[in-house]
Amino acid sequence: MKNTMICFLVMFFALSGFLFGQESDSAKSKPIYEMKQYFMVLLKSGTNRSQDSADVAKIQAGHMAHIAKMAEEGVLDIAGPFADKGDLRGIFILNVSTFEEAEAWCKKDPAVISERLSYEIKPWWSAKNSCLK
Repeated sequence: MKNTMICFLVMFFALSGFLFGQESDSAKSKPIYEMKQYFMVLLKSGTNRSQDSADVAKIQAGHMAHIAKMAEEGVLDIAGPFADKGDLRGIFILNVSTFEEAEAWCKKDPAVISERLSYEIKPWWSAKNSCLK
């Protein structure tokens, strides 16, 4: 009976770490988060904003389709316009390996091709798999 009780207590304390979320020694040695390089794209007003409303609508539709394609390809983590009407129009945060890859995606955007938007790319570091709350 005494041996059974000791076995039970040993199993309880061994499992309590698992059940109540205590980390193993190997988990404790890992960093809380890992840094990763992303590419922040600042979208700016381009040099050609004289298109008529029908052309603007086509360009915007193409721009939105390009955003959807980047998201589907796993390249785009965040995108959105700025709420004011300043020169900075919006951002992309691209999850790609190189500056050149980020630039290639920007150059495919119909709003950039039409020069309605221009862009500036900034290498940017953040915790890997960060999310907005």
